[in-house]
Amino acid sequence: MKFTDEITIKVKAGDGGDGVIRWRRETGVPKGGPAGGDGGDGGDVYVQAVRDISLLSQYAHKDMFEAEDGEAGGSNKRTGKSGEDLTIDLPVGSVITDTTTQANFELTKEGDTRKLLEAGEGGLGNVQFKSSTNQAPRKQTDGTNGGEGVFHIELKLPVDAGFVGLPNAGKSSLVNELTNADSQVGSYEFTTLSPHLGDLYGFVLADIPGLIEGAADGKGLGHTFLRHVSRTKMLVHCVSLENEDVVEAYRIIRKELRAHDEVLTSKPEIVVLTKTDTVDEAAVAAAQESLRAETDADIHTTSIIDDKAIKRFRDALVVYLRNAA
Repeated sequence: MKFTDEITIKVKAGDGGDGVIRWRRETGVPKGGPAGGDGGDGGDVYVQAVRDISLLSQYAHKDMFEAEDGEAGGSNKRTGKSGEDLTIDLPVGSVITDTTTQANFELTKEGDTRKLLEAGEGGLGNVQFKSSTNQAPRKQTDGTNGGEGVFHIELKLPVDAGFVGLPNAGKSSLVNELTNADSQVGSYEFTTLSPHLGDLYGFVLADIPGLIEGAADGKGLGHTFLRHVSRTKMLVHCVSLENEDVVEAYRIIRKELRAHDEVLTSKPEIVVLTKTDTVDEAAVAAAQESLRAETDADIHTTSIIDDKAIKRFRDALVVYLRNAA
């Protein structure tokens, strides 16, 4: 399924049911009084934020979203059944704009719920118009129409974890391995970048193209890259064990982040030493020890050809993400 980050949809709340004209029909009461019931209210329309970045793709070919209408009133003063409300699930980060008024709002976190359209009210049955001067009213009202509109929905994707590192750090392979079993992976175009996205149990991982030394001064992808790093909630800093000096590789990225915006270096960070299959255990241990002297961040090790190591890191990452949510 093609990844979709914006759609326009038609939405309608339920109409209210009509009130009715009915009369009491009882044995021994040939000319009973009014007994027409009120109509039921229609259903409201709500939108709700959930962790599923594929939803807009699923809605791309749906013509209309409609809440249920209320039922007409019945005899014996019975009120018609109200229509069921409609809740439209949308990805966290969705911006909903009324195309008529241009009013908009954003669903910023999981569980955010907003009423989008108000339902129509049920009409009144003739029993409501009985009075001392009108014992047999032949009057009722129809239900009112529910609100309707056309809404543009744009997904400003909140990235839960941005994978950063030098171009040889193994970020793409790691994101693919982490999300392969339980995700849709797509391409989301920011400006000139197309980071690869993965969905890990509802959390969005972004493999952001590699950063080079001097990026803060505009070299390579430069400020374009760094702008997009600022959108992530936490950083997964990948350092390849193929580097002769893992500490220097780590410092290069941190230096560029700091030069662009000090805020970037204050984001939660974990370090992953990748490609453990390219060196022996002693080299892995030495690299860990060197980095522990450089950073207080948790340090993990993994290799894409080591299924157990991938699982350990996936489980650990999910704990980080849930704690940060």
